[in-house]
This record gives sequence, C-alpha cells and structure tokens, in this order.
Amino acid sequence: MREPEVKLFPSKLVPTLTAIIFIVLLIIGWQTISRNQYLPVNPDDKSRIELRIPSNSTAAQVAHILKENDLIRSERAFLNYCRQQKLDVQLKAGVYSLSRAQDSHEIARQLAAGETVQNKFTIPEGYTIEQIGNLLVERKIISRSEWQTALQDKYKYDFLSEPGNPSSLEGYLFPDTYVITEDTNAHEIIDNMLKNFAALWNREFAELARARGTEMKDAIIVASLVEKEARVAEERKRIAGVIYNRLAIGMPLQIDATVLYSMGTHKEKISYQDLKINSPYNTYLYPGLPIGPIANPGTESIKAALNPEKHNYYYYVARGDGSHYFSKTYAEHQNAINKYQP
Repeated sequence: MREPEVKLFPSKLVPTLTAIIFIVLLIIGWQTISRNQYLPVNPDDKSRIELRIPSNSTAAQVAHILKENDLIRSERAFLNYCRQQKLDVQLKAGVYSLSRAQDSHEIARQLAAGETVQNKFTIPEGYTIEQIGNLLVERKIISRSEWQTALQDKYKYDFLSEPGNPSSLEGYLFPDTYVITEDTNAHEIIDNMLKNFAALWNREFAELARARGTEMKDAIIVASLVEKEARVAEERKRIAGVIYNRLAIGMPLQIDATVLYSMGTHKEKISYQDLKINSPYNTYLYPGLPIGPIANPGTESIKAALNPEKHNYYYYVARGDGSHYFSKTYAEHQNAINKYQP
C-alpha cells in the first residue's frame, strides 16, 4: 500500500512563490546596482582634479560636467541624490578640487557647501596696468574686453586725478596677492587693488608724506621710478636720493624706464633715437617728474620715495649684475660707463 504523498506547498502556490523570490532578487539586484551608481569612479585614484562650475549652472548641467570629467558614475543617480537631499538648488559655482576617489554623495555635499579652491593671483611689484591685464587674461580670470572696459569705469578715490581715465590708475593698483571668487569681475578686481592701496597709504605712509611735505602723487611717481630702476633692494633709497638730488637743481632725470614707458614696449638697450620720443613721460626731453607713475610700486619702493638716502650722488650706471655704480660728478660717471658698459 502506497503512503500518501506529502506536499510542503500546494501546487498552486509554487508559481506564486517563485514569482515572489524573483521579485525579491530583482529588487535586491536593482538596489545593488543603484547603490553602485553612487560609488567612487576609482577608489584608488587619489589625484585631484580642478574643475570649474560656471555661474548659474543648473543641477543637470553640473551633473553633466561631472560625468564628462569622469567624476561620477551616473548623472541620473547624482541628480536623484541631490533632489532627495534638496541640494539641487544649493550647488554653487566656483573652482573645486575633486577626486575620482570621492563618491557622488561627497561631491554633491562639497558643491552645495561651496568648498571651492581659493582662486588667487599675484601682481608682481613694478607691473604696469597693461602687464596686470595681460596676467589676468592669461590666467583666464577675465577677458581682454572686460579689462579694457573696467579701466574706463569710474572709481571713487580722492587720489585718482581723472576718474574714468585708465592712465590715472597707473601707480595705484597695488601689487599683492588677491583672492577672488568665480563671480568677481574686472571692475571689482581693480576696485580691490585701489582699496588695498588706499588702506596701505593711510596706515603706513600718509603721516610720513605730510611730515616730509610730499604729495601722494609725487611720492608714487618717484616710487614707480625706483621700482623700475632698482634691481637690488638695498639700492632703492640710494636711487631715490639721486632722483631728489637731480630735481633739487633742475637737472633732467634721464631715466631710461620713462622712455620705455613712453614707447609702450620693452627693450634691453635704448637707442639715441628712442630718447627723442615726444612724450611727457620722457625724462630726457622734459625736466622734473613725469606726469604720472610709470608702474605700480610695492611697499619698499614707496618707503624709499618717502625716506630717501641723503648723499651727493647725481649719477648711476648698471654694473651688469643688477647693482649700480653711483657717481658724484659727470667725469666719474663717464669713467664708470667706460668700465661697466664699454
């Protein structure tokens, strides 16, 4: 006699159970795949990538930029996370340092917090307005047209003789390191430089200039001459002394740097023809100080202009190593020229 067959599950339930298991496995698989979309692109790649997120970028545009740079696995997953956490409206423009070892969550939070790389630029002492503009354009901080337009703007500072005249800015765009954001424009950059100069002057030089009886403009003109002429820091005050000695007796300054500024170019050697260029900046043709600064001087050159070395030198000639030989008489000066510039 056959024993009755024992069924653990009714036959009708088997397809249903199979379907349930399939659905569960499908869900688990989908969740695994979904989680993987948020993982780092390469956990072992710790190198940093500097990435610029433009102003007014939408979350979708940000996701596309990140995907293009292989920083996230999925644009859709990145956007889903941002929407779930309400970060999609908080993503900020700027330059970011990101890594393929970061997951999408980390990158989204960094962009929402605005943890950007500080965008810095440094203006060397003695740069002219034109050189400053070239530096900013080369660094892709601003465009050439933006710089030219900003130079024509009006800036509210008492020391600017002709607001809106680019030449009146020369000498006052203080050389320093500046930190800007993605949204900083050319006008704001110039204004920051002028503000920096004004603060420095009032803090360190205003009282000294009053005590000496020197106008700010004259001090900055002399400082710009010193900045261009001095290659050795210790000679700044001595060169300033030569300038004041010549001015005191009405002797032309005859500074080559003013001729080069008149020409708007740089040459290693100036010709006699160059010395004839008709410009109020040419100190070979016109006595006294040029009509304005020929560069943007730094702190040490301004100090030298307001505290020159007292001596009886009226001449100096370059030795060829960056330093100068100083002379009291023309005959001595000629001997020095024959020795150092034969």
